[in-house]
Amino acid sequence: MNLPQGHQTVMPYLIMDSAEEFIDFVKDVFSAIEKMRVPSPEGGIMHAEIMIGTSTLMFAGATTQFEPDTANLFVYVTDVDSTYHRALKAGSISIRAPRQEDYGYSAGIEDPFGNTWWLTAPDTSKNG
Repeated sequence: MNLPQGHQTVMPYLIMDSAEEFIDFVKDVFSAIEKMRVPSPEGGIMHAEIMIGTSTLMFAGATTQFEPDTANLFVYVTDVDSTYHRALKAGSISIRAPRQEDYGYSAGIEDPFGNTWWLTAPDTSKNG
């Protein structure tokens, strides 16, 4: 199987209101890189792709045909505390403050678009 460069076998696809603002959010909070933006005839986003680390996330603006469809996303970050605070500053709400778990240092936020993000440092010491 030959996947397009930058794609993985399974990729989340979100549909949301304010997709343009979502791009700014993920750039600010996760240092995401915008790979593609296809405008819709109505002026929104028909399709977009961003990269967070080595993972591609696809999304589009909601329409009457495709209503908002949010997700829970688990993302490894190098610094849970700073990512958590950037997310809160960018309009997210806290679901769970950072704390040590068996699987690593972790926190949860809901972004302004209705998606839940579980932020985790991949080792058991606080922030690596």
